[in-house]
Amino acid sequence: MRIAVLSDVHGNLEALDAVLDDIARQGVEQTVALGDFLSGPSDPLGVADRFIELGLPSVRGNHDRYITDGRDKDWHIDALVRGLLDARQRQWLASVPATLLLEGDVFLCHGTPRDDNTSFMDTMVGTTPTMHPRDYIEAEAAGFDHEVLLCGHTHVPRSLRLADGRLVVNPGSVGLPMEIGSPDARYAIIEKRRAGWNTELRAVAYDHAAAAKQALDKGYPYWAEALTWGWASPKGL
Repeated sequence: MRIAVLSDVHGNLEALDAVLDDIARQGVEQTVALGDFLSGPSDPLGVADRFIELGLPSVRGNHDRYITDGRDKDWHIDALVRGLLDARQRQWLASVPATLLLEGDVFLCHGTPRDDNTSFMDTMVGTTPTMHPRDYIEAEAAGFDHEVLLCGHTHVPRSLRLADGRLVVNPGSVGLPMEIGSPDARYAIIEKRRAGWNTELRAVAYDHAAAAKQALDKGYPYWAEALTWGWASPKGL
């Protein structure tokens, strides 16, 4: 079994289509998505329509929840996207579950199994992604006894084994790679073989300049900077 894993598209249709094109060459049986689909200035409506068309097994991200439910202090881009969505797009986004179990073996979440806004394997120390201690990661995985735990949220690609052999995978970000020094779109392929599950973390070149220009044209220069270089501006997005 080969499964492609997408996360954190953040409204970047250029990156999403490049990844989907790459997946089409990989002989996968299934593609899944881990949320934060639309929260970005490049082409969130195009991304919404693409996911509605694809109908992939998916879970929502924290920004998907912020778009549908709101929060006390809205991130500007979430409020912007909320105002752009039509009824069909809003209904789709609101229907995406918080977690999902695939084939009894593969558990999908956005942040951790318990919280879409908590990081599983990595955290940010200033602007540097830093891996959590082993005890923290083991505690977050406790009680979720599935062979594979898939998560997103941090935009940092990583694959690790828990003490009992369970696999935890973050595919990185399709549409907003930050603090990894490359603008390439990221995703993962997991494959079940006789000895267990394998992970392939993939980087896909795409026309990131076009996505950055879309962000810049819509008044988001720091977002454009992140899309251009793969580093977040110290001034934020």
